[in-house]
Order: sequence, then structure tokens, then C-alpha cells
Amino acid sequence: MDDLATVFVATCDLAGHVRGRAVPSSDHGSVLRTGTGWVPANLAISAFDPIAPDNVFGSTGDLRLIPDPATGVDIPAEGEVPGLRLYLADQTLPDGDPWPCCPRTFLRGAIEELRERTGLEVVASMEHEFVLGGLPASRPFSLRRFREAEPFGSDLVRLLQQAGLEPENWLPEYGDGQFEITLRPATAMVAADRAVLLKELVRDLARRRGLPVSFSPLLSSDGVGNGVHVHLSLRDAEGRPVLFDPSRPGGLSALGARFSAGILRHAPALTAWTAPSPVSFLRLTPHRWSAGGVFLAERNRESLLRICPTTQLAGADPAAQFNLEYRAADATANPWLALGVLIRAGLEGLTHAYDEPAVWPEDTDESALAGVPALPSSLEAALDALEADDVVRAWFDPRLLATHLSVKRSELAQLDGLDDAARIRKVSDVY
Repeated sequence: MDDLATVFVATCDLAGHVRGRAVPSSDHGSVLRTGTGWVPANLAISAFDPIAPDNVFGSTGDLRLIPDPATGVDIPAEGEVPGLRLYLADQTLPDGDPWPCCPRTFLRGAIEELRERTGLEVVASMEHEFVLGGLPASRPFSLRRFREAEPFGSDLVRLLQQAGLEPENWLPEYGDGQFEITLRPATAMVAADRAVLLKELVRDLARRRGLPVSFSPLLSSDGVGNGVHVHLSLRDAEGRPVLFDPSRPGGLSALGARFSAGILRHAPALTAWTAPSPVSFLRLTPHRWSAGGVFLAERNRESLLRICPTTQLAGADPAAQFNLEYRAADATANPWLALGVLIRAGLEGLTHAYDEPAVWPEDTDESALAGVPALPSSLEAALDALEADDVVRAWFDPRLLATHLSVKRSELAQLDGLDDAARIRKVSDVY
């Protein structure tokens, strides 16, 4: 801490932006104990920064940002840029009681309810795609693109390792200037915390290197776009994986099928939380390898839920690797809320008599999928689906739900009258 000028205590808002307050490093101990002040209306700040006009909190009320010591990461000093200690925080009432509208508290509640009702725990990882500007043109997945990004790439991997985020892969992707960074699976809260921190560490390093970076779902109307692939697996109370059953379709256990059924059943409403920007649904269309429909399939990148491949090379255990990938998410979402709604939807499937979904084999002809349900065609449609889904609405404090609807509709209003290209530019500028 000797070379760190400040400690920044942060939360992540409904637009996926990290906001917070800084204190001098000399106050490090006291801020861990008592946090720093915060305001309920900050939850109503839109992606483009104005507070939603029908903010339910008004100008009253006070909160505390209480940092979680386990989330602390150091951003090292470099040149004239000072170092920083960054913590993620729970938003609490002034007396320390949980604030029901805190996104991190929402995820914690989902984790605890899943454990209490089923004895299960989610292990997750969120893979992020982003576009790094300022590099020469290069081919998809090429060694040249990988090398053109140096030393940024190696510096990023080193920074993530030092921060304890456990990077797994750093790779050039398909889109122009696009890269992907993956992290090792972790328990649900740790995975979501890492997703929040990852974006900020990437942005901070890119800024120090003079490289523009964007996690926006689209940077051009004909581009492939950036997604966040949410990988999910389940463990029982003894830590044993429970999704794999080689005797069943796709190798997915009956328990895994029921968990999947909940996500598929409530998918339209879930996308209002997992892909919540005005341009997210321009990417979530067939033939973009994003999510072309609401179905469960083996190793099909057009499916909303994909059963991921496993290997038995070198004696690897398929059960330990087996996981589901939710593909209708992007970096405009709050990771705590995105993972929280997936857990709660899966819990609905585990505890209610939903029909078991079909598992479409890997070799299914595309024509056979013509009748699968479609995702919402726009953020407006997703918000309408959220309001119409009594089950999903019941998961939220009414003020959190009302604020999310208000913020998202205010973002749509701020882009009203713009064509798709202009909307994409506006969103890419803030992500």
C-alpha cells in the first residue's frame, strides 16, 4: 500500500458501469470497517449518465458502500499515474443492514436460496470479448494479431494474475481488432466479482497504453459484436459435479435439464437483465453466432443454452468439465444481476414441474430449428416481457425493478430518433 495514493470503493450499476468513491490510503483501515457514503438515487443513473427522470428514490436517503476485503486488487503505479487499491462493495443501509436494492446483495440472496432449497452451488465463469483499437489490420485468430497487441496482452495477463483473477486464455477473436479473455471457473460470487473487475482492469491498462477499447455489444451494424458467455455448472454439498450423465441426451443429467428448463422458460424476461442496452438485440439474431433462438443444444453457438464440449485427453474427467453456456449476455449488464437471475431461473426449474427441454443434437439440420422460440427483438420487447413475467418480477424489491425499467427506458429515450448506426456509436462510446 505504500505506493498507492488512494483507495477506491466501488459498486456496479444497472448499466454495468463501475462507480464509487475514493479515500486517502491513510484511511484504508477505517474504510474497510465503516465504508463510505452513497446515495440511493445513484442506482438510477443511466448508461449515458443522466438520472432516470422518474427515479423512485428522489433526493432523499443515504447508504454506505461497505467494501468486501476479499475483492481488493492493486492497480500498480506507472510513470506519473499513481497506484490504486480497488474494492467492490455491498450497498447497505447506514446501520449496516442489507439494502434490498443492492445488485450484489441480490446475487448473494440467489446463491443462498439455491443452497438452502437444493443443497447445490453454482460454479461459473464469464468470458468477455472486446475490441482493442489502434492496432494494424490483421486476420481473425491470427498469431499476427496476437503479436500486434503486445505488450498489452502480456501485461494484461500479468495484471490479472497479480490481481488473483486467474486468467485462463487470452486470444485474438474473429471480429476486427477483437480479443477474448477467459477466467478460470469459481464460485458464483467470485465469478461475478471478477467479471466486474476484469472490465475495469482492461480499460485501465488500455488507457495507460493509449489504446481505445470497447466492450460494446456492437461497434458496427454488420460487425460480429462483443458478447459475454456465462458458463454455469452445479456442485452438490460435497463439491461433486452433478450436471453430467452420459446415459442421457447430450450427457445432461435430469437435474441439469430441470435447471435449464427454468432458464428457457423465463428467457425473454431474463434478457432484460443480461443484454440490457439499446443495441444488444441487434446482435442477438440468427446467424451471428450469438444466440439465434431459445433452445438447448449440444455444442451449437446459435443456441441460448449450449452444452459445452469436454475432453478425456490425459485422463481428464468429463463430469468435472461439463457445463452449460448462456449466450444472450453482454458487457452492458451488471454481472451480479445477470448471474443472479440465471441462478433464480434455474432454481425455478429445479423446484417446479416445468417440461423437460429437448436437447438438440450437434448434427441437427438448421431447418429443423426454424420453429424454436425467438428471443425478444429489442430491448423494448425484453422489458415488456419482464413486466409480464410474474415469477421473475417477484424476485426483486419493487424499487429495484422499477428503477431498472426506468433506467432502461430512459436510455432508449435518449437514443430516440437515431438510426441503428448512430445508436451503435452512442452505445460504443460509453462501453
